[in-house]
Amino acid sequence: HVGRFSRWGRGINSFSTSAAIDEPISPSILIDHTQLLINGQFVDAASGKTFPTLDPRTGDVIAHVAEGDAEDVNRAVAAARKAFDEGPWPKLTAYERSRIMFRFADLLEKHTEEVATLETWDNGKPYEQAAKIEIPKVVRMFRYYAGWADKIHGLTVPADGQHHVQTLHEPYGVTGLIIPWNFPLLLYSWKVAPALACGNTAVLKTAAQTPLSALYVSKLFHEAGLPPGVLNVVSGFGPTAGAALASHMDVNKLSFTGSTATGKTVIGLASKSNLKPVTLELGGKSPFIVCKDADVDKAVELAHSALFFNQGQCCCAGSRTLVHESVYDEFVEKAKARALKRVVGDPFQKGIEQGPQIDDEQFKKILKYIRSGIESGATLESGGEQLGSRGYYIQPTVFSNVQSG
Repeated sequence: HVGRFSRWGRGINSFSTSAAIDEPISPSILIDHTQLLINGQFVDAASGKTFPTLDPRTGDVIAHVAEGDAEDVNRAVAAARKAFDEGPWPKLTAYERSRIMFRFADLLEKHTEEVATLETWDNGKPYEQAAKIEIPKVVRMFRYYAGWADKIHGLTVPADGQHHVQTLHEPYGVTGLIIPWNFPLLLYSWKVAPALACGNTAVLKTAAQTPLSALYVSKLFHEAGLPPGVLNVVSGFGPTAGAALASHMDVNKLSFTGSTATGKTVIGLASKSNLKPVTLELGGKSPFIVCKDADVDKAVELAHSALFFNQGQCCCAGSRTLVHESVYDEFVEKAKARALKRVVGDPFQKGIEQGPQIDDEQFKKILKYIRSGIESGATLESGGEQLGSRGYYIQPTVFSNVQSG
């Protein structure tokens, strides 16, 4: 059973330590799906182990989730292989596959509130961002690829002589999909939707920090008519479940989104196993450039969003702002003022722009970077410290006079 939020707040002052942080809203939703999803059934990990998934607003445990490892990946891959070789999914007409995906998109849309609640609770992103921006994009992504399912055509190719040449597009088979914690469901849609639209089956490995939403929506997918074994979900850790999937000899294609360091490990494991093709989307550090003829007010707002969106946890975050010297002083003052006005607090509150960082590791890493900036001689214009006494909140931080390199 899923209910509505117990209450909505009015928003809080920026850089506040108000009740919106120290007394977080309790989401009125039951966590029903914490097991692995293998062959259409929710099952315990073979080892019986679980791990806690935490509320980044407080550091408290939300639920204990099944901890998949190599044996569970083997079970999931075997289910996906059977579903591909013997099951109905690749044998369905492309039109029938698209109908199931469209039904799933409709269910997602219907359950936006519950899905967005799980995403916010487990991840810390603002509820309004999840409900009004991200979940609608997930729905749209599945509808987009559902529309492609029966429009994937081969070609007839002109050839010299009495030859008939044609191309035929066929699914890979079993795909391994590894998603990160910063945009769990968006990345779920980017990987699962195209893989299944083309007739593949899949084993999805969720990030250890954010396993809940993928399990819930995969349940909805099966309610929409997805056959057993087509989509399997294994929660767990990178060095165990992730490594097992990357190196599995019966996975035909691998897609990974995450850090550059882990991406190197993933492609190495793939190459040392069956040389499966790998798609990598890795981290970056993107510059935001402000020219001398820029509208400074607009540039400040855009640069602010580029850096702080999703708590700054974005692979294309504009974390370096390069400003022309003729407008530098004006830009710095306005960027500082905008950061000081940024509304930070419980992501379930209305009007909140920024929630907590995902976990203690990221929280400490960011504070370490801030200390490094201070020690290197950069000018701390705003922020720089923890916000509140609980959870992983950090004040929006801006440095000026930063030396490159």
